[in-house]
Amino acid sequence: MGQPCECSYRKVIKNMSNYPSKLNEIIEMLLLVSDQQERRDILIDYAERFKEVPSEIVKRPFPEENKVPFCESGAYVWTLPHADGTLKFFFAVENPQGISAKALCSILAVALSGEKPESIIKIDEDLVYKIFGEALSMGKNMGLTGIIQRVVRDAKKYLNSKI
Repeated sequence: MGQPCECSYRKVIKNMSNYPSKLNEIIEMLLLVSDQQERRDILIDYAERFKEVPSEIVKRPFPEENKVPFCESGAYVWTLPHADGTLKFFFAVENPQGISAKALCSILAVALSGEKPESIIKIDEDLVYKIFGEALSMGKNMGLTGIIQRVVRDAKKYLNSKI
């Protein structure tokens, strides 16, 4: 494993200081991987661990209101509040080849489920680049950013409903 550029690493870490701790850990681990093939292998591993929304939560056909706009992989997001004020996220990715969408959804499910909306709304759209790097096509970037926007929007909705 090579060494990342120290200056860009510090800049990215500084911008993540308000992220939930599990998400920080995953991003820091990815940032320490300078070999692009190794980074891809880690993201493929996350994609392989992707768990689709259980049928107890929702059955096909999935409601359009849960569909992420502009996501070419056909991603869907569901957010369920817990009595303790935390949220749990569930995802579906309709395209079996949607490796990036599955990887992101897997990371978000692991890192954000059990977090309070107050910490989730601090996540910015740059998270896509922190996870996948800068070499994303416009279409892929729009879809992955849409997933993050949906998660943050849902967290804001639950936060506002508590007020």
